[in-house]
Amino acid sequence: MRAPKFIPLLLGLCAMALGGFSVAHAQSPYQSSADFAKYAQKLRENALLKMEPTVQVQTSGQSTGRSWFGLSGGRYPWKQNIVTTVFWIGEGTTARNPTPNRASSWDPNWMGNYGGVDSPDRRNGYLPVSFVPGQNPFYCALPYNDVTHGTTKPEASFVIPWFRQSFRQAGKSVCKGRWIAIRHGNRVCYAQWEDCGPFRTDHWQYVFGKEQPKANINGGAGLDVSPAVRDFLGMKATQDVCDWKFVDLSEIPAGPWTRYGENNDFVLNSRRDAERVASGKR
Repeated sequence: MRAPKFIPLLLGLCAMALGGFSVAHAQSPYQSSADFAKYAQKLRENALLKMEPTVQVQTSGQSTGRSWFGLSGGRYPWKQNIVTTVFWIGEGTTARNPTPNRASSWDPNWMGNYGGVDSPDRRNGYLPVSFVPGQNPFYCALPYNDVTHGTTKPEASFVIPWFRQSFRQAGKSVCKGRWIAIRHGNRVCYAQWEDCGPFRTDHWQYVFGKEQPKANINGGAGLDVSPAVRDFLGMKATQDVCDWKFVDLSEIPAGPWTRYGENNDFVLNSRRDAERVASGKR
């Protein structure tokens, strides 16, 4: 991309400012010319950031602002050939799963709210065999958490494409419940982002950018999926390779992922529509 005309001008002003540093030193808050040079460099970097394109992405009927990572026409890019592992709510600790899945990164009572252990072996279609889950059985984990110690991480507002229209308060995740599409062979499934991992919670450069997942003991896995996702896609029992991308609600077709769960946008929207119709008949 060709730099806008204001960039050379900005660099020239920074150079002039540096040249006059000794004259203004008595009034300057900077202790040395090196400190001021760092400040000038930061100004340049901020100006370069403003060169990034503004891309409009529709999410739940609202528009968002800038994304840094090459969205085109409101569609998120596929991340291809990602090692994908199967995990489940209520999973215990193992060598390859050092953290039990009774709680998620965002829900300390994840297993309780779901209704029990989402066993990968004892299934009733896409549901656990012994109960109807209270949350969507089509869920996933990605290795980033936008909150830490009760507050929102400082990079979140810059790297999360839908941050502006979704942010409500510091410490409340704008990633929890977000939908992704997962492709394996010629089948595509849809799932909600409900936990963080595998292994990491800080890799925004992969989740929202162009990096590959970091090396880990699960073969460099960059996505965890639930048993329901595994079964719909026809994946191998514990690990396979998939593509994935973020999607907006308007892109998601009806399917088993739209039928269950108090955290499911489609279930909640259908309930609200039914309530509006019922109240209009009274």
